[in-house]
Amino acid sequence: MQPEDVLPRLRELGFAEDHAELLADHFLDSEQRGKRGHGLARVDWLATLPDLDPTARPAKTAEYAGFEQWDGRGALGYLTLGAICSSLEEKPPWPARVIVARDCFPTGALGYWVRWLAEAGLLALLTATSPPRLPPPNGGPPLVGTTPLAIGIPDENGAVVVDVSMGKVTYGDVLAGLAKPEELVAFGGDQSHKAFALALGLQALVESCVVGGFGAFLVVVAPETGSETVERARDLGIRLPGDR
Repeated sequence: MQPEDVLPRLRELGFAEDHAELLADHFLDSEQRGKRGHGLARVDWLATLPDLDPTARPAKTAEYAGFEQWDGRGALGYLTLGAICSSLEEKPPWPARVIVARDCFPTGALGYWVRWLAEAGLLALLTATSPPRLPPPNGGPPLVGTTPLAIGIPDENGAVVVDVSMGKVTYGDVLAGLAKPEELVAFGGDQSHKAFALALGLQALVESCVVGGFGAFLVVVAPETGSETVERARDLGIRLPGDR
């Protein structure tokens, strides 16, 4: 698939223009950043999802001081996170907000969403669950997802973005033909129990909040100042995570 084919294909699948444009931007951004597993390979993959409903729209279902609950209501997780980011950009939290989203899958490259928020001036930490992909290091069937963790930090250059999957490879890499299914294991070699433990902890955190199914957990904070570590790294000319 060529970049110019993405938007027409998404329209063909039945997505409304605003949703098609958001999905296209996500896939093309991932492709341009070298994250091919979350790029163009995902477009036709959407058509294989058994419960795809291109007309579904997510909604905020509850709001308390410093806390929100959202429900995908059958919409793709990409679109749920997009609606959340748009809402936070329109009405930034002060000083912080925790957001839990249920029925939120697939969520794509989590770095895309925290970059959105960081460029809007907000600190963001995001994790999300997926089907079991990673087996325990000592053997057994897949138990946890690759359970990525993404952190977005506002910066004078736009944003510093850390986006780490707990897998040696991602499921998207397998879909894109960049890795074999048997390579879906926790990263770290003889220290892989650490990545597996983090994946398990993050997954349990989300599952304890969403009450069944896949979900996402987001913490957003209005920063009081910039990061001294980021400033030192910039002064030293060090390439930081998320830089092109």
